[in-house]
Amino acid sequence: MSKVRMYCTATCPYCQMALRLLDRKGVEVEKIRVDLEPGLREEMTRLTGKTSVPQIYVGDTLVGGYSDLAELDMEGELDELLAG
Repeated sequence: MSKVRMYCTATCPYCQMALRLLDRKGVEVEKIRVDLEPGLREEMTRLTGKTSVPQIYVGDTLVGGYSDLAELDMEGELDELLAG
């Protein structure tokens, strides 16, 4: 299974929804808390070009935010991406 990393904050409802979706799939997520360390938000922005959270990577692939993740799941493509 591919490694999943998510730039997130503790209070973001979209982050929580993404975590629940991935938890239902049995995926362990490496949470990168940008609210705890400002330098991590700068890193996220540099890597993704986005300033909003969540920003989700499956392996080396930037999925995007929660809506992007949910869309991949509805289209049946998320499981393939997670399988690597």
